[in-house]
This record gives sequence, C-alpha cells and structure tokens, in this order.
Amino acid sequence: MRACALRAHGSAGPDQGGVRIPVLLDQLGPAKLVEIVDIDGTLHVLVCGAGQVRQFTAGRASDAAQAAGLARFALRRLGRSRADDDLESATAILKSAGPKLQDALLGPARRHLGDGPVVIVPPGKLHTIPWALIPALGDHVVSVSPSAGAWLRARAARQPSRRRVTLACGPGLATNGAEVPAVAQLYDDVTVLTGDEATAGKVLHALDGAWLSHIAAHGMFRADSPMFSALRMHDGPLTVYDIEQLRRAPYRLVLSCCDSAVLASAGANELLGLVSSLLPLGTAGILAAIVPLNDYALVSVMLDVHRYLKAGQTLAEAIHLVRQGPASDPIQQATADSLVALGAA
Repeated sequence: MRACALRAHGSAGPDQGGVRIPVLLDQLGPAKLVEIVDIDGTLHVLVCGAGQVRQFTAGRASDAAQAAGLARFALRRLGRSRADDDLESATAILKSAGPKLQDALLGPARRHLGDGPVVIVPPGKLHTIPWALIPALGDHVVSVSPSAGAWLRARAARQPSRRRVTLACGPGLATNGAEVPAVAQLYDDVTVLTGDEATAGKVLHALDGAWLSHIAAHGMFRADSPMFSALRMHDGPLTVYDIEQLRRAPYRLVLSCCDSAVLASAGANELLGLVSSLLPLGTAGILAAIVPLNDYALVSVMLDVHRYLKAGQTLAEAIHLVRQGPASDPIQQATADSLVALGAA
C-alpha cells in the first residue's frame, strides 16, 4: 500500500512550475530568504531580498553536520539536567558550536542579512540545525522552510474566520502537561483534551481546521520509518499517516514534544517526518523541537510563547522574543534554543 501511494500521480496545481523570483522578492519585503545548497559537499548560499539575489560560497557540509551534532548533544544534555547539575561543559559546547555553524552554513553571507526577519531554506540533511545559536542570527526573527515555494504558500494561507484553539496533553509527562491549563486561560474559544479524552481520534478531530493548536506529548521520531513518527496520546500513537487524514490542517501548530521537528531525508531533498506532513496540508506555521525537551523548563517557555501569540506575533517572532527576554537559567535558555519556527505564520 505504501509503495502504491508513493507512485500515485499528484495534482499539478498552478504553483508547480517553480518560484518566480520577482514574486518572491516582492513578498519578502524587508525580510531576507537564505537558501543553502549542498554541491559536492560545499555549501553555497543564495541571499534573496532587497530586490536582488546574491550568491556566496560558505563552508563544508560535513563541518556543519559535525558542529550541529555537537550542539544537539549539548542541548540534549541540558534538557535532561536539573538546576543543581554541573552545566558548564554543556554550555561551553553550545558557545563554541555557534561560530562554527555560522562559518560553515553562512560564511560571508552573514554580512548581507540586513536588519529584518530571515527565512532559511537549508538542504535536506541539515534541517535539524539549532539556528538560534548562530551569532549572526541572534538579533533576527528566524523561520525555516523546506523551500522558497513552501514559504510562499505558507504566507498565502488564509486564517480561519473562527479563532478556535485546541489544546491537548498526552500521558507520561513529568509535569502532567502543566502548561496546558495555564495556556487555556489565555484564550476564549478553546477546547482542552487531557486524560482519557486525549485519544488519537479526538485530538485529530479537534486539530482539523483549528486556528491554533498546541499539543504537549511525548514525541517519537522513527529514523527507520519516518512516516510512523508519532505523538503519544492516551490510547496510543498519533502518527504521520493519521495526520495526513486531516481535511484541513490547523493554521498554526505548537508541538511541545521531544524531537517533533526532526526529519529524515529521502531522495535528493525529500523530507519525511511530523512537520513535513503538515506544511503541505496547509499549516502556515509550526513551532517544534529538534531534540528532547525539559518538561519543567518548557512550561514557562510555552506560556510566554502563547502570550506573544495572543498579542499578534507570529510563531517565529514569539520564540525570538522569548529568547531575547530577561536572562534565565541555562536549562530554560537551551529549551528555547531547541525550538524551531517553520513556515510563515
């Protein structure tokens, strides 16, 4: 069945002919789109914006992958730590990884990012990069997209007329999903699914067509079979195959779940995983994690994210403002740095 589905003919919509550069430059406005291309192991950077496209040669893909691996290791270690643990070695790794990632991924392009938001289109094998660690991106609102065309489609997605909010909490969390009731107090039209109400079927039904959805659950990434990557609900896993049954994906989705932004590359630049299934279905913005998260630190981070969302910020703006807030402990900072905004909402 899976083989037949992969061979099925798709529908050729009007956006299948590629991206028109003048349209892209016009839609970007003050933002810059940075597309990173891997050619024989060397990374080349296209900086699109301000009416032009400029090309730069950066570093080696292997150097970027190595630095990203060390950074994710340090983030995972901080995510498993407590406030009284020795955190100096992990924070030192993060500080050293940032400049290495910058040199390998951006090179001289870092001097041409302007002052506005930055949209990054990385190659498939470099999608799980902790972009917040890169010094040149520290003052920018950063979002990630699989392609320039995907970003344009996300930007053009229409918000639902009804601002319905769905909050769901899976079992087994260290805090029992303490962020969910706190976030629920911020919204009026809200549906909360917890305990035995948070089944895969009910959560899927509540996600359909929502203006904003938030799921707090254990995330499971399946490197051997990415389409079976899942979120743990009360009655079992909510898989990628289940999500593809949605008639209309939620306009915005916050995945307060471990490894929810991890993707597996297939073919040239095909990406498989939880978030890669939602963007083509119409989700305009996703906030997800590239590593396991600390449940306790996540509560305050997510509450702050939703306060900014309610004030009218996008997901990328919200998590940027959280990172720029008052200095917090290393675990909370690492939790915020582990989250990536995808799409354009």
